[in-house]
Amino acid sequence: MEKSCILTFLILILHSTTTKAFSVRGGVGVGVGVGVGVGVGVGNGNGNGGGGGNNGGVVWVGGGINRPEPPGSSVPNLDGAYKALQAWKSAITEDPLKILDSWVGSNVCSYKGVFCSNPQDEMAASAAPVVAGIDLNHANLQGTLVKELSLLSDLSLLHLNSNRFTGTVPDTFRDLVFLEELDLSNNQLSGPFPVVTLYMPALIYLDIRFNYFSGSLPQELFSKDLDAIFLNNNQFEGEIPQNLGSSPASVINLANNKLSGNIPASFGFMGSKIKEILFLNNQLTGCIPEGVGLFTEIQVLDVSFNSLMGHLPDTISCLQDIEVLNLAHNKLSGELSDVICSLRSLANLTVAYNFFSGFSQQCSRLFFRNVGFDFSLNCIPGRDMQRPQPECSVIPGGSLSCLRIPKPLFCGSLAVSKSKYIHPTSPSP
Repeated sequence: MEKSCILTFLILILHSTTTKAFSVRGGVGVGVGVGVGVGVGVGNGNGNGGGGGNNGGVVWVGGGINRPEPPGSSVPNLDGAYKALQAWKSAITEDPLKILDSWVGSNVCSYKGVFCSNPQDEMAASAAPVVAGIDLNHANLQGTLVKELSLLSDLSLLHLNSNRFTGTVPDTFRDLVFLEELDLSNNQLSGPFPVVTLYMPALIYLDIRFNYFSGSLPQELFSKDLDAIFLNNNQFEGEIPQNLGSSPASVINLANNKLSGNIPASFGFMGSKIKEILFLNNQLTGCIPEGVGLFTEIQVLDVSFNSLMGHLPDTISCLQDIEVLNLAHNKLSGELSDVICSLRSLANLTVAYNFFSGFSQQCSRLFFRNVGFDFSLNCIPGRDMQRPQPECSVIPGGSLSCLRIPKPLFCGSLAVSKSKYIHPTSPSP
C-alpha cells in the first residue's frame, strides 16, 4: 500500500490536531501536547511529565475514527492487527481504568486508544481501514511491550507515556517502517539505548525520557533525521558522541543523566534548526565550546549543574534569539561582559554558584529590562550573596586553556567547513 494512503489518518487527523510545543523556563523542561483528536482527552505537560501526547491525568472516553463492523463483514488486512493487540493485551497485567475491556472481538477499530484510518477517500472503494495510531497516554497500564506489535505495519503514531511498562523495546519494532512518533516516556523500561529506533526510517519524534535506560549513547542517534530527541531522566553515561553537531533536531534534551566528558566541539556548529538543548545535571567538564552561537538560532541553552570551567566564549554574543541561558552550578570564571548581557531576546540569565569575578555595566541594566538575572554565590566584589572570600582565592580550572576565537570575527562567518568539526560517522541506519 502506498505510504500516502497509509498516512491519510496522520495527515488529516493527527497532524491537524496534534501540536507539540517545547519550551524551557528556568531550566525545567516543559512538553505541551494535544492528544489524537476524536475521543481523546487533552492535557498540559509539566517538567516531570512525559512527552508529546496527553499529560494531564487523562481518563479515556473513546477510541479514534472508529466505525462499527457491519454484521458478517470481514476485514482481512486487520487480522495482523488483531493478533498483535490480543498478544499485547495478554502481556498487560494491570488495567485499572478498564481500557482493555473494549479490546474484544476482531473489530480492532472499536478498541479504545486504537485509531484507524480509512483510505477510501483516496483509494478504491474496496480499500479497508488500517491501524494508523495508538494513543494510550496516562492509561496506567502495567505490562510489557510484545514483539507482535510489529504486525501493526501501518502504524504512524505510538504514544504510551505515563504507564508502567517494563522490560525492553522489542527488536521487531524495526518493522514499523511508517512510524513517525514514538513516545515511551514515563514508564519503567530499561536496558541499553533502544537501537531499534535507529532502524525506523520514518521516525522523526523520539521520546524515551523518565525511564531506566542506561549505557552509552550511539553516535548514529545524532546522524538520524530526528526533529525531537528526549532522553532526559534516564541513566545514560559516558561521553556525548562527537557528532552531536550532525543532528538536524530542533530540540535535544539530555538532562538528568550521568553523561561525562566535554561538550563536543561540534555543538557550536549545529545550524539554525536547533532551538532548545539541555545538558543540565550531568557530569560534564571542560570548556563551553568556543563555536557556540556561530551558526545556531538557539532559544534555550541549559548547561547547569555540571562541572564546566573556564571563561564564557565571546561567541555567546551571537545568540541573538536566546531567551533562557542557564549556566548555574558550574565552575565558570572570568567576567560577564557586555556582549552577553546585551543579548536582545534574553528573558532569563542564571549564573549562580560559579566563580565569576564581575559583570559589566550592561549586565546591571538587565534588571531595568525586566530580565531575570541571578548572579548569587559568585566572587563579585561589592555584591550581596557572594561566596566567602576564601572560596574565591583559588579559581577552579585556572590552568585550563579554552580555545578563543578572535573578537573581530563576525557571527556565522567562520570560514571553516562545518564537517571538519564533526567526527565522521557511519551512515544512518
